[in-house]
Amino acid sequence: MSESAIVFKHVSRHFGELKAVDDVMLEIVDREFFSMLGPSGSGKTTCLRMIAGFDRPTSGQIFLFGEDVSNLPPYDRPVNTVFQDYALFPHMTVNENIGYGLMIKKVSKEERVKRVDEMLDLVRLPGFGHRKPSQLSGGQRQRVALARALINHPRVLLLDEPLGALDLKLRQQMQVELKNIQQKVGITFVFVTHDQEEALTMSDRIAVFSEGKIEQVGSPAEVYEHPSTPFVAGFVGTSNLVDGEVAKRITGSDSKFSIRPEKIHLSAADEKIGSDMFSVDGKVRDVVYLGLYTRYLVELNGGGDLVVVEQNLNTTSMDVMKVRGQKVRLLWKKEHIRHVGGQDA
Repeated sequence: MSESAIVFKHVSRHFGELKAVDDVMLEIVDREFFSMLGPSGSGKTTCLRMIAGFDRPTSGQIFLFGEDVSNLPPYDRPVNTVFQDYALFPHMTVNENIGYGLMIKKVSKEERVKRVDEMLDLVRLPGFGHRKPSQLSGGQRQRVALARALINHPRVLLLDEPLGALDLKLRQQMQVELKNIQQKVGITFVFVTHDQEEALTMSDRIAVFSEGKIEQVGSPAEVYEHPSTPFVAGFVGTSNLVDGEVAKRITGSDSKFSIRPEKIHLSAADEKIGSDMFSVDGKVRDVVYLGLYTRYLVELNGGGDLVVVEQNLNTTSMDVMKVRGQKVRLLWKKEHIRHVGGQDA
């Protein structure tokens, strides 16, 4: 069994009347890539700051590798942080930025040069050591910030929305890069983000935050395929939440369930259904062609609507637009609905 890197025991952080973090219980295992995912103000960054020591709990305890660090200053903790704005020294070269922490610790120049070169190789920036941050792209500056944080061999690396300033393509490249680096150095990464794709792409496990509390902790597949609350179903990816009379017409019960748009099949209005399927009839109200796939908004007979997503395997933008206004039947397997308790149908 892997060692616990970080443990929160009933941790709260209040700012006056505001409960930024409210009685959080959490365990992060050593060497895992763990993401804290949630909207702005959900408590994820406050949790990261408390792990780093920049903020202290109002109540509860935080343990790092079995030691209670709740009141330890940041410099006495085996962690380092990478911020969204990189926080590089503009007047220093890349080599000087990366080696700054070693210089403060009075590590010999020979050892510093050796370890800086190792870090430049790790983040795939060999030969960039004599440049200034202003001569680097956003992605390169992010790699330098990463190398500077890793050179001191922290046991935990904290990443606070580190890809937020990058454009989409570069962000996607850095997602893969970060995961590869984490596997090479073999330490715990705790990654804070509001971007669901980032969390799903990189994480071993994800904690989904809302209003200071953790709604669910699980692997990307568990959180996406088996959301345990309506908030998780709606926040992680896109999900149709159905309840009341609409749910009763479809399943025979008015209990709330979710169904992912990509699990629904758009078919002709007279399509026959199997016993393992749910179906509902409606009319296509809107069509959004997105190249790789098309998103349909279907107004259901008797009220309500569902979003359907289908890949454009054999269709063009002209083909899908013709569907607008047509009567259709929506089909999906019973096993694909998720009730609010996290139970399958």
